[in-house]
Amino acid sequence: MTPPISTKPEPAVDDVDPKVIEGEVPFISTGIVAEPHEFEEPNDRIVSDGQWRMIWRRFLKNRVALVSGIIILFVYFVAAFSEFLAPYPPDRLIEGAAYAPPQELRLGNRGEQGFGLYVNGFRSRVDPESLKRTFEQDTGRRIPVGLFVEGPTYRLFGVVPMERRFIGPLDPNQPMLLAGGDRMGRDLLSRTIRGARVSMSIGIIGVTTSLLLGVLIGGLSGLVGGVVDTLIQRLIDFLHSIPVIPLWMGLAAAVPQTWSPLQVYFAITVLLALVSWTGLAREVRGRFMAMKHEDFVIAARLDGSSQLHLIFKHMVPSFMGHIIASVTLAIPAMILAESALSFIGVGLRPPVVSWGVLLQEAQNVYAVANMPWLFLPGVVVVVTVLAMNFLGDGLIDAADPYAQ
Repeated sequence: MTPPISTKPEPAVDDVDPKVIEGEVPFISTGIVAEPHEFEEPNDRIVSDGQWRMIWRRFLKNRVALVSGIIILFVYFVAAFSEFLAPYPPDRLIEGAAYAPPQELRLGNRGEQGFGLYVNGFRSRVDPESLKRTFEQDTGRRIPVGLFVEGPTYRLFGVVPMERRFIGPLDPNQPMLLAGGDRMGRDLLSRTIRGARVSMSIGIIGVTTSLLLGVLIGGLSGLVGGVVDTLIQRLIDFLHSIPVIPLWMGLAAAVPQTWSPLQVYFAITVLLALVSWTGLAREVRGRFMAMKHEDFVIAARLDGSSQLHLIFKHMVPSFMGHIIASVTLAIPAMILAESALSFIGVGLRPPVVSWGVLLQEAQNVYAVANMPWLFLPGVVVVVTVLAMNFLGDGLIDAADPYAQ
């Protein structure tokens, strides 16, 4: 008997799973057709991202590190344009302003000058018995303050002659001490701004020198091995066994007293670099020992690459992100070292202006009790070092290839 002919349409071959055709899985038609938008498209941007772009994208997600980076950029901007941003030259003496308290910047009626920025004047009085000088705010005398005011001629970056300053009193003979005065009546804000260039540049120059020494010596130690590795590691152990502060003091004391401030500046920078390369050298050594048997290193050796070419051309770029993060963490250590040496009197000396030199005036109890504004350079050091550390931690997390 002829079987009945089914009127149910057969599914198209293209719509049937191969296992169904072979009889392994029974075909079940649900009647549901998936829309095209239900399938996720591959993220080509993530797939095509390179190493640096991936590090940058991960870094942008760390808000603390991002804000810290903005703070550091601002500090370096202030250091670069310190002559323009400082209201006064760093050695300008203001009569009657020794240990003067900070003046508050106000906005209001300035009398004949009209509406705008001003600071109230002050009166000083000396106690005839204790000879202690006290300051009183003179609300009846308003000192007009302006932006981009004319002042003494200076050279921006030591080259471009200029007379305009970002902020200052309209009358250059009137005092404007937004952060108070020091023991000689100099504007502490101007000196702190000018000190940023010395302190921050010591960090950059010192860390650059330390980076070259650490990568070169640590790279040779990990790549060559043997006797060279043993000698280098024993030298690092010897440097680590010496207390840091006495070592700094001994090296700084070896600088001749007859040297100029510029010579002392470069000497301190080199000395700090000579004792700070050991940590980076050991990190580079460990990386090189792990990579020297990789295929790309063996191929470069077979191609005739020298040791230096192999280090700086092939191996160092493979973990450049980690090196940048380590350098970022080393800069605050340099700043603290310079500040500590200058604070105890064996580092930079006046007339050089740095944050450590400025903190020398805050060493006595009288300043702590009566003139807290002298600690402004110390506050700037703390903020800068914290921002550097947060930035370095963020870069390390961003450069970690195993980070989620």
